[in-house]
This record gives sequence, structure tokens and C-alpha cells, in this order.
Amino acid sequence: MNPRRKTLRPAPRDFTASAAGCQNSRHALFLIFFRQVHQLQQTSQASGHVASAVVVAHPGHEVRIHGWLERERPSIFILTDGSGRVGEPRIASTSEYLKKFRMRPARIYGRLTDLEVYGAVLRRDFGLFVGLSEELAGALVAEGVGRVVGDASEGYNTTHDVCRLVLNAAVELARRAGGAREVESYDYPVVKRPDHCPEHLRALSLWLHLDEEAFQRKLAAAFEFYPQLAAETQEALSGRDLDGASRHFKLDGDEHAATDFRGLDVFRVECLRPVSACAAPFEGESPYYERVGEGKVADGLYESVIRYREHLAPLADALRENVERKT
Repeated sequence: MNPRRKTLRPAPRDFTASAAGCQNSRHALFLIFFRQVHQLQQTSQASGHVASAVVVAHPGHEVRIHGWLERERPSIFILTDGSGRVGEPRIASTSEYLKKFRMRPARIYGRLTDLEVYGAVLRRDFGLFVGLSEELAGALVAEGVGRVVGDASEGYNTTHDVCRLVLNAAVELARRAGGAREVESYDYPVVKRPDHCPEHLRALSLWLHLDEEAFQRKLAAAFEFYPQLAAETQEALSGRDLDGASRHFKLDGDEHAATDFRGLDVFRVECLRPVSACAAPFEGESPYYERVGEGKVADGLYESVIRYREHLAPLADALRENVERKT
């Protein structure tokens, strides 16, 4: 199997064999659906390799689409060093991961700490993020990127959603600066199930079903380079997480799940969903990070709560206004 091939679909025999061995009819039928969708997906770049990029908020997010990374070898942009609020960076682990799998870090790589992101958002220092969106757009244009994949906005973590806002603005700037060049933009779930995909997006999304060898490489990479994240993910999928995220994001009983996989087997599927500027930034009345922030403030751990309407919505407006002003 050529890891750099353009197409995202496994060989047809992979689908046939997987469907034949599947005990659940819904799963088997969906594997066939995967094949049918990909037979219809012929992009304008089908005749040659499309330069790709991945843009994520934290080190470790990229391993959730490890199968796609192996095939595409994209440039890797990472907004923060992954230090969170405890100040323990994990960007060095990402550097080792990229080295092992022959990928390279891009221009923006561990640029900020999470505390710097939180502080800028609370101060409404939107110039920082406007500047990042312009720098990222310049890098996408300079590298001739035709497809960019990044964290979904899920309302789980402020930095995740800020990264998506910055990326959306950068893609629009790159599209307008690139003239006839189109930049396809996709996201993937970072907290929700990897196969979380509403019905109306399924035929438009790019799907990758990992064979057994690719799946085992993916799991091995996750536990080798990000053991704590891998363990936390395993606990969340089993409903044993302490922060209630598994219940909030319905990791068990997700009505938008495309397969019946359970446990770590959910990572056999990778789904890249087309990004729409009209998509809601989170599901429900308020984002999960607000509820967590309120609890932290009540416990005396945080001074202020980052809120969508007070902080992220104005940031989105500032980024959008800058796109219009620049173009």
C-alpha cells in the first residue's frame, strides 16, 4: 500500500472482508456505504497528490487520525505546547512521534502555552489570534496546501475552539489569496467518537477504515508517545472519566455515531467532515468548558470563566472582520 496515495479509500477487498466478518448488520452495511461514497468522491486534484496540512490545538490530537497521517504525510501545525494549566508541555513527545513516522513540524509549532491562550481570550486580546490566522494563511499558500484538516469545535476546551476559529479564518484568507486555488477544509472529532458524523454530512465526508495492521500501529503510537492521553481516552470510552465528559458528549449512545464499534475499536474509523461556516460551534445551550469553568471558579481554582458569548463569539467576529478587511 502506497502511504502517499491520494485516495482515502482502502482497497475494495478490505471493505468486503471487513463486512463479511462483521457480526452486526448495521456495521456491515455501513462498511459497504464507505466504499460507495468513496467511489463517488473524485476531486479536481485526482490526477496528482494534494499537499495537505493538519492544524491542531494540542500535541496528541493528531494521533486520532494517524491512519490518514500515514497516507498523506501532511505538514503539522500545533498551536500550543500542550502544557494545559499545570505547565507540563508534551510537544517534545510530538516531535519524536513525527520523527518516527517521517512527518515534519510546520511554521507554527507549540507557539503558545494554554495559559497564554486563556489570558488573551479573557483580555479580549484578539490581535494575537488575528496575527496567527494571517501567519497560518501565509504558510498554507506558501506550501501550496489544497486540503487542511483540524480540530472540530465541540465546546469542550477553549483552546480547541480557538484553534478552529483561527483555522477557519486562515483558510478563508488562503482561498482569497490563492486565486483559482481551492483549499478544502475538514475537521474531525477530538472528544466525541471518531465516527461522530451527522447524517447530512456522511456522503460529503472523507472516511478511512483502518485494516488491522494500521489500527495496531495507531494504538501503539498513542500509547507510546501519549500514554496519559491514551489512558484518559480509554477511561472516557468506558464511562469511568471523572469530569463527566463521556456523559456530556454521549460517548456511549451517540445518535450520530456511524458504526457500532465500542471501546478502543472506535478508532478503527477516521472521519474527516467538511467544515461549514454556518455550523454551530457546540451542541446544546452552552459549551462544556463554561460548566467546568464555573465549577473551578466556585472551588477557588479559577478567577474568571471563559464564556462563548463574552469571549469566543467576539473573537470569531474579529477574525471574520479581518478577513473582509484584508480581502
